[in-house]
Amino acid sequence: GIPSLKCSVEGVTKRIQMQVVNKFLKCPFLRAFGGTLPADKITAMAGLCPGLARKGLFPVSSKFPQQFARVLAENWEPPKAAYPPPVANIPRCYTPIDDKMDKLKLEGRYRVFFDIARKVGEFPTAVKHGDTINHNQEPKKCTVWCNNDYLGMGQHPLVLESIIDAVRKHGGGAGGTRNISGTSHLYTQLEDEVASLHGKESALVFSSGYVANESAISTIGRLLPGCEIYSDALNHASMINGVINSKCPKFIFRHNDMDHLEELLQNGNPEAPKIILFESVYSMDGDIAPISEICDLAEEYCAYTFIDEVHAVGLYGDQGGGIAQRDGLQDRIDIISGTFGKAFGVYGGYIAGSERILDAVRSFSPGFIFTTALPPSVIAGALTSVKYLKTENGVELRRQHQERATHLKQMLVDIQLPVVWSESHIVPVMVGEASLCKQASDLLMDEFSIYVQPINYPTVPRGTERLRFTPSPLHTDEIMQHLVNSLDLVWDRLGIPRADQIGSVSFLDEEIDDSDALIANSAFQSWTSHRTSPSSSSLLVSAQA
Repeated sequence: GIPSLKCSVEGVTKRIQMQVVNKFLKCPFLRAFGGTLPADKITAMAGLCPGLARKGLFPVSSKFPQQFARVLAENWEPPKAAYPPPVANIPRCYTPIDDKMDKLKLEGRYRVFFDIARKVGEFPTAVKHGDTINHNQEPKKCTVWCNNDYLGMGQHPLVLESIIDAVRKHGGGAGGTRNISGTSHLYTQLEDEVASLHGKESALVFSSGYVANESAISTIGRLLPGCEIYSDALNHASMINGVINSKCPKFIFRHNDMDHLEELLQNGNPEAPKIILFESVYSMDGDIAPISEICDLAEEYCAYTFIDEVHAVGLYGDQGGGIAQRDGLQDRIDIISGTFGKAFGVYGGYIAGSERILDAVRSFSPGFIFTTALPPSVIAGALTSVKYLKTENGVELRRQHQERATHLKQMLVDIQLPVVWSESHIVPVMVGEASLCKQASDLLMDEFSIYVQPINYPTVPRGTERLRFTPSPLHTDEIMQHLVNSLDLVWDRLGIPRADQIGSVSFLDEEIDDSDALIANSAFQSWTSHRTSPSSSSLLVSAQA
């Protein structure tokens, strides 16, 4: 509320009164002083106020400041409260947040972070010191089954040596953004190496894979007038947010459904630029995109292709370039995004593509321009890892990795666990209920010293909650057998359905927005269809063994 003026100001015209007094009474700075502001302060404030000084409405040379100070003191009234006073000891602004958190915990979806310490030379084992809820537990040795350091490169001696050497030579941090002193020579070498890995003209390193996707997609979308974006329903959150922030018209096609994608392209604006977004390996189900078919449609409808290879780089292809390299399709992809934080074992993300497109992203992307560059040590470690996995040593590691993944899937199928079988290295085991998934994870850690994180909504649709295992070349037969025996007991203890007992999958009955519905329906249809018809990703039961 604005204080009211109860009397006139003697010697001042009505016009001056209305223009000046009302302006002062609306000023948040003046009102903060109440009715005790002296005349000299009013004069000084009026001289500094851009509105009054510019318009010449305040007669600083007259006696008006003294008159106004008196009138203000007599007539000032505190503004009416915009909000009701808070009840004692109840911070009202937190109530909606608390409600959301209570709902999250009630549904069994509250994320508990385990305090894990890995030790060089002992991967895949680690030491658990506690978690988000219990901070000071007795240290406990455990086997890690959910790490995305797929090949153990994060502890490879050559990678560690290069990191330590870079710290000694270049110090801890980069010292600035890429534009302001942060582009070390190591950056240039790494970007050249990544461009070579993917057969592209150029590459651009970002602070993370998430930032690479969001920044590139949103920037390119904004730079192409009228651009339409076609996105797979199961794309990563970084890609989804890139689409949202681009403010482009978006069209979501059912997961890996080429008929639906073509239908959407046919109904699009034939004159508009288009981008098709998809992943090579989908990290929660482990299935692989039909890249060749997507490229066919992109060429037919003049669309750019943007592929996320974060769960494939280092793991597939002759040099570790991903699924597109493995299948000889790199030349048909316009932009490839990847990460150094998974198979390469370090940190950071990147995109690779034409010099023309990447220069535009470099020049216009806030996510690239306004963030401190990665430390030289991280860049050095990534450079060593990329080079190493290009060699025959990398070929052998990839072979071992695939063998371990296939072996684990078969062992789980043999005990009737509902494994989503795919041609990739991802091993999802379906549970189908959030609280049950959390119980299984806790039981595995508490009684069997096995660490696997429960995967719940919104990472996966409701009703498809799962445990996701990521075997590495360092998970031995003995470690695998311990896991399988433990899972067998946990499934019995908790009464989780086996593969031959699974009926239909249902979602919780509640309102979800359109994007959630698209994601949930796509994954649901994908999973249930896998149970009834063989495909590249299918739910196996022991009858097939």
